[in-house]
Amino acid sequence: MKHLRSRDGFIKPLLTIAILAAVVYGGYLFGMPYYRYEAFKSEVKATMKIEIGDAEKMRTRIYEVAQDFKIPLEEKDIIVSKKERSLRVQIAWSVDVDVFGLYHRTLHFEINEEV
Repeated sequence: MKHLRSRDGFIKPLLTIAILAAVVYGGYLFGMPYYRYEAFKSEVKATMKIEIGDAEKMRTRIYEVAQDFKIPLEEKDIIVSKKERSLRVQIAWSVDVDVFGLYHRTLHFEINEEV
C-alpha cells in the first residue's frame, strides 16, 4: 500500500494505460471495416477475371465471398451488368461503428469495377 501513496502516484500511469487501450480499441473498430473492404474488393476483382462469362454465377460467387468477409450485403445489392465485351460489378453498403456508445459513425463503402 505504500507504493500507492508514493510521490510518483498511481493514477497517472493507470489513466494513461486506460486511454491508450481505448485508442487502440477504437482503431481496431474503425480499421476492421476498411480491411474487409480492401480484401473484399481484391476478391471481387479476382472473381471477375475467373467468372467472366456468366453474370448470375458471378453474382452468386461475390455474394458468397461477402458472407465469408461478414459484409452486410444481400444478393440483390450486387449489380452485375453485361455489355458487349465487358462486365461491370457495382456494390454499395454501409457499416455502423460505435465506440463505447460515445462515438457513432456510419462508414459507406462502394465497389464499381469493370472487366
